[in-house]
Amino acid sequence: MTVNRRNFLLGTAAAAAQAGIASALSNPKQTQGSPAGEQKSKPNIIIYHSDQFRWDFVGANGLNSSTRTPNLDALAGSGTNFTHAVTNQPVCAPSRSTLVTGRYATETGVWRNGLGLREDLPTIATELREAGYTANYIGKWHLAPGSEAEGGGRGPVKEEHRGGFLDLWEASNALEFSTHPYEGTIWDRDNNPITFKDQYRVDFITDRAEKFLRQRQDKPFLLMVSQLEPHQQNDLGRMVGPKGSAERFIDAYVPVDLRGFPGDWHKQLPDYYGACEAIDASVGRLRKILDEEGLAENTIFLFMSDHGCHFMTRNQEYKRSTHNSSLRIPLLVSGPGFANARQIQELVGIVHIAPTLLDAVGVTAPASMQGRSFLPLLRDADARAGWSNKELIQISESMTGRAIRTKDWTYCVADPTGMTDQPASDNYHEYQLYDERNDPHELVNLAGRKEYRDLSNELHEELRKLMAAAGEPDPQVTPAKLYP
Repeated sequence: MTVNRRNFLLGTAAAAAQAGIASALSNPKQTQGSPAGEQKSKPNIIIYHSDQFRWDFVGANGLNSSTRTPNLDALAGSGTNFTHAVTNQPVCAPSRSTLVTGRYATETGVWRNGLGLREDLPTIATELREAGYTANYIGKWHLAPGSEAEGGGRGPVKEEHRGGFLDLWEASNALEFSTHPYEGTIWDRDNNPITFKDQYRVDFITDRAEKFLRQRQDKPFLLMVSQLEPHQQNDLGRMVGPKGSAERFIDAYVPVDLRGFPGDWHKQLPDYYGACEAIDASVGRLRKILDEEGLAENTIFLFMSDHGCHFMTRNQEYKRSTHNSSLRIPLLVSGPGFANARQIQELVGIVHIAPTLLDAVGVTAPASMQGRSFLPLLRDADARAGWSNKELIQISESMTGRAIRTKDWTYCVADPTGMTDQPASDNYHEYQLYDERNDPHELVNLAGRKEYRDLSNELHEELRKLMAAAGEPDPQVTPAKLYP
């Protein structure tokens, strides 16, 4: 069915009203906008997920003179900006599996793209539904089984593969295969197609989110809005911004970590800037709707990305590396518990997001979650002082590798055979060592230098501890002997 912009808000009004009556009878004190004197509902949660959005393309992070993100800057200005957030797996599906489960990708069943999320694992959706929330999803999923070569993402997602998002469901497993920037199809919870044409994809997904937010919400809700942009359109092999945006950004700022390397950034950056600008406008539109519907004060709004983008400067991919351009992500959160316009500089990984959001709404995280809440960092100086600032990074597809990221160093080991068909190796070689304080653009690989041998040994031991805590076997690691 083709979306009619004039009528789309009316689509399920009667059904929503009927559902609201039934819900109000069973949960009379869990209603948004309830009369004075009634118990206030638990905070709603919106996770706005952009794909492949670099952290330094948020203007509030102060490193990019060309990016235009006034709405994301306002989000950072009214909430909490986690300036050193990283992904624990810099590729789409594994990162998303870590987000929804609070577990490392080797434990979720999705250690590379094309695999299905384990059905036995609790997710943020299953836990919030048990606590009385609805769990709603719009956009790109990428956690149902079926490789891209086998047609994964080109059809509806079965209910058992939706990770507990069992209320509103309007999604495609791989949005880049069922849609193009100005046309395509997603599917609702009953596998009916929802099509769009002659409308930019970001705006279409935002329309679907607006429709949900305009409806009466009789329970607290979790809503995940998962955009594809600024990720490339796979079958076109390029990023696609809104019409006219590439021309406006033709002479835009080139990040320092890209300038000295071959890649395709000189062709892709203008459209990438345009797509990022469209994401920013979408965030602004949804936050305005929250204000208009009286939901803003009681809604946690989290903006993030699954990984960054290095434009083929570090390997033949856009991510799948241990560099800041792959690992560092924007993480901005506003709403109850996250207000006060502050920056948190401790290192936090995606694995910690689900436990944190559960903590923020008073729901105990299940023991299966390997991440831990970083909410104490917002209110306790002792918690900040005691935070480990060590994150495990698992690499797949471009290579099989492991890394530890600290505030000062990135230390990476890789399987020397080039093996990529297994989730882990029992034999790694030291591969990369970067000084994050003195070389933030990671221009000089220090692996193999004798003066860094003791440091490499220390980081190796810390990496072993993180791998063990993640459930991985203890591998053999061969020290680097030559300075590259």
